[in-house]
Amino acid sequence: MDGGRDAAVIYTRYRQMPDLLARERPMALRVEADERLARAELRRQIGRLERQLAALLAEGFGRVTVEHRVSAIAAEPRVLDLGELERLRDSLAGRIGEARQTLRQQDRVETDNRELLRRMLATPANYKWVRVSRDDLGLPGCGHWHSRPRLGPIGMLMGWWRVKVSSGCPLAGRLAAVE
Repeated sequence: MDGGRDAAVIYTRYRQMPDLLARERPMALRVEADERLARAELRRQIGRLERQLAALLAEGFGRVTVEHRVSAIAAEPRVLDLGELERLRDSLAGRIGEARQTLRQQDRVETDNRELLRRMLATPANYKWVRVSRDDLGLPGCGHWHSRPRLGPIGMLMGWWRVKVSSGCPLAGRLAAVE
């Protein structure tokens, strides 16, 4: 190409720039967002967050309470606008964070209780009258481990301690007699 022609094109482009800067009111930029795509993306994010919340509910079922209900934004059924979808997404993300924190705390407590049980089984005399239940360990069902003296008061005086494992849930006949 001709070097003079390239200079003319560059000169023409730069000559128009002062005209744009000299305008009193710049033209507003029109950026059109596709609301349909934004809605689809928000619904996808909300669906992923609801699945995560359901997984956390299943993980903590029976051990901790996870707030899992999604409250209605309006009394009547309608299509939510983008702001409402964003608020719903943000509230779900907040609840997921709270549920994870609650599960972490419960896991710490259960780990500490397992360590206590391990030490209690090793040296029952150091943990006199301590009772650890299956619920404290995050295990299903009834039952507990209890450090007690062997042979009652005589064993207590002699220092004969043991960890007794309960037999589990009470029998149905005993429960019927209580009623």
